[in-house]
Amino acid sequence: MKLKFELINAMYRNVVRYGLLVFVFAVASCSDDEKPTAKIQLATNATLGSYLADKDGNALYFFTLDVAGVNTCTGGCASAWPVFYEANLAQDQLADGLSLSDFGTITTTDGKQQNTYKGWPLYYYAPFVNTQFVRELPGETKGEAVGEVWFVAKPDYTIMLVNAQLVGANGKNYKGDYTEGEETIQYFTDAKGRTLYSFVVDKKNKNNFTTGDASHDASWPVYAETLANVPSILDKSLFGTIDVFGKKQLTYKGWPIYYFGSDSQRSDNKGVSVPSPGVWPVVVKDTEIAPE
Repeated sequence: MKLKFELINAMYRNVVRYGLLVFVFAVASCSDDEKPTAKIQLATNATLGSYLADKDGNALYFFTLDVAGVNTCTGGCASAWPVFYEANLAQDQLADGLSLSDFGTITTTDGKQQNTYKGWPLYYYAPFVNTQFVRELPGETKGEAVGEVWFVAKPDYTIMLVNAQLVGANGKNYKGDYTEGEETIQYFTDAKGRTLYSFVVDKKNKNNFTTGDASHDASWPVYAETLANVPSILDKSLFGTIDVFGKKQLTYKGWPIYYFGSDSQRSDNKGVSVPSPGVWPVVVKDTEIAPE
């Protein structure tokens, strides 16, 4: 009788143990199945690295003329670069590593809704093929660097390129040579469209402005960021860092890079006229190497 009881007891324990395992497995499987598919993914390209894509793997792009956070791709441009929009985005609909706070929504001039990322309107690419505009396939990135104004939307740009008119703190328009006039030029900003400058008095890898005095340095804060990604038309090896009073200041071709403290919003480039035009130029791709 005792042996029979022990056998029954052992069978009961196994049934309970097995049943519990089945239950745990079922709960885990159910949880995975119910997790929503990401509406915005991070795709990977061997050349470009990680970039934003829609739920089907279609690449998303930035337009350098949109630095103010407004869609400027209108008319025929809009046919080749359709807007991207997903309504009611939630954190659990984003790929790991993306933050909902970086996404927003704008309304285009023709009344369409469009998502933004870090203030940049997001687009698809649909090149003209034979007789029609055909959106590129999932995994394709043929829109990268088109016209040197379209770039895949990366989550970790340290430097972005923008095309805009220079407008000084004095309200005057300036051309790329810092004479007065109308001209759209391409220059560097940070990931969120804040303008970056160099200082003509600096030397190669030598900051001659910053003193460590907060009341002084607030006018021209150093750009202290670790270099991650840059647009593909830039040579990443031309960037470096220098130590400035305990901060790592980013450099380009030896020129230390700064913000202007009075640029209150993305696309502002007021520093170009302070204290006179050309003393604090915006950083551009083809700038000369800083002097020794």
